[in-house]
Amino acid sequence: MTVKAVKMPCTSANVYTKVPDGGWGWTIAFAFFVVEALTYGIIKSFGVFFNDLMESFDETNSRISWIISICVFVQTFTAPLSTVLSNRFGHRLVVMAGGLLVSAGMVIASFARSVVHMYVTIGIVSGLGYCLSFLPTVTILSQYFDKRRSLVTAVASTGECFAVFSFAPAITALKEQIGWRYSMLSVGVLQLGITACGSLLRPIVIREQEEVKAQPPEESTETKYMLENEQTCTSIESIDSGVDITTSPSNVPGKTKAEPKSEEPKQHGQNPADNNSTPPAPKTKLLDFSVMRDYSFICYAFFGLFATLGFFAPSLYIIPLSRSLGIGKDHSAYILSAMAIAEVFGRIFAGWILNKKPIRKIYIELICVILLSVALVAFPFASGFWGLMICSVYFGFMLGTVAGTHIPLLAEDDVVGIERMSSAAGVYVFIQSLAGLAGPPLAGVLVDTTKNYSSAFYSCAAGMVLGAVFLALVRPCKTGLCHHQQQQQQQQQVEESTAGPPPELPDDFIDMDIGKAENSGKGSDSVV
Repeated sequence: MTVKAVKMPCTSANVYTKVPDGGWGWTIAFAFFVVEALTYGIIKSFGVFFNDLMESFDETNSRISWIISICVFVQTFTAPLSTVLSNRFGHRLVVMAGGLLVSAGMVIASFARSVVHMYVTIGIVSGLGYCLSFLPTVTILSQYFDKRRSLVTAVASTGECFAVFSFAPAITALKEQIGWRYSMLSVGVLQLGITACGSLLRPIVIREQEEVKAQPPEESTETKYMLENEQTCTSIESIDSGVDITTSPSNVPGKTKAEPKSEEPKQHGQNPADNNSTPPAPKTKLLDFSVMRDYSFICYAFFGLFATLGFFAPSLYIIPLSRSLGIGKDHSAYILSAMAIAEVFGRIFAGWILNKKPIRKIYIELICVILLSVALVAFPFASGFWGLMICSVYFGFMLGTVAGTHIPLLAEDDVVGIERMSSAAGVYVFIQSLAGLAGPPLAGVLVDTTKNYSSAFYSCAAGMVLGAVFLALVRPCKTGLCHHQQQQQQQQQVEESTAGPPPELPDDFIDMDIGKAENSGKGSDSVV
């Protein structure tokens, strides 16, 4: 339920008393669907340009792989910058600026004359735009949903799958007509749609019900101030007339200690408007690095670091692998499209499973990562079109269960929680940058060395297995290994809260002790 109406529905923030689990969040989900299609969908479809770039620039697999490697590295390395800019200027402006960078980099890359130009345009310019577009969108989408967060995020993230399914055959057919340069130019113009999606990202504000209620007028305080003013005026008039009237607290015997108490409200009463004004809201940290002290987040970040090795390389090398097995261009594109369709069902299935309660979502993610490792190992044993098709469908389904949920799982209490998700997402994706930089080139070096594309899939499987090991340690670090230290801190806090303040001694306790000492001295003299 919306707390207050907004006059400018397209630009103002949505104010709710609790997470809406809908409302304008459905528009955010649609925007995230399109942003996914025009960011990760294009990155995963870039394999259709792979052989064309090798022939045009006369370069090796590893050097061409550096284009996507640099792009992924910049996208993940600048994640903290995306978080800082989003907290400072808002998600809308950041995503719109990112869309312009993505489109500009791809359009300029279509005129590149060397692979180094591709490194700068697609790698750096578009990579920065991908970061500014994707991360703020998924962050604000998680803020609009609570109970349906896993399901909605998984369904909305299928945008990249539909993009790969449609873009791979479409770009392949377009290249046959106008060439790879004009095809890349067309893709860059299409990516301007990210800017339109960014304009739909309205910020959300969650306010508690108590903050919405109007505060009752403090009539008793004003009456108190009026009485004190009357007493002050009466005492002054009586002094001028020579008559001492004991109506003020200072003139009443035995009430000398009441002066500080009567002066304190007068100081606050100098500006009555301050009593009705709400205290200023605490400033939001642009980037909270305190998540790095959370052992469960550290393990989860290492999981993302190693698992990233298996996210991009298979989609880049599935077409070259199929071509090496004697499969034609058209059938190779169909394999990539089948992988994308299977990923759609995997994302929806993972969202549906994780939406069930009660369920420990981190364990479901671990099972999916283990099965994804098995899929990567199965690729080298495939032979022929249907063998690769079966492996691609299985891999796409399992990839969807992991890729669509690993970032939203940061909002779960097993990792960091929704309060610190924005900063955690920035740091998490930043840590992934090393794997994004090293993954595709490492696979390319192995391919150039062994002259076999199967080695690329083995390296991806090894990284995914290491990621599964660290993912298995997330929950124990949250409740087991570090639980003893948390209990000690909680016990110290309880002891400090239960221990009351020291007893207040009377002001004249020194006089009382001196008096007792004098009486005892007189008693001793009389005895002597």
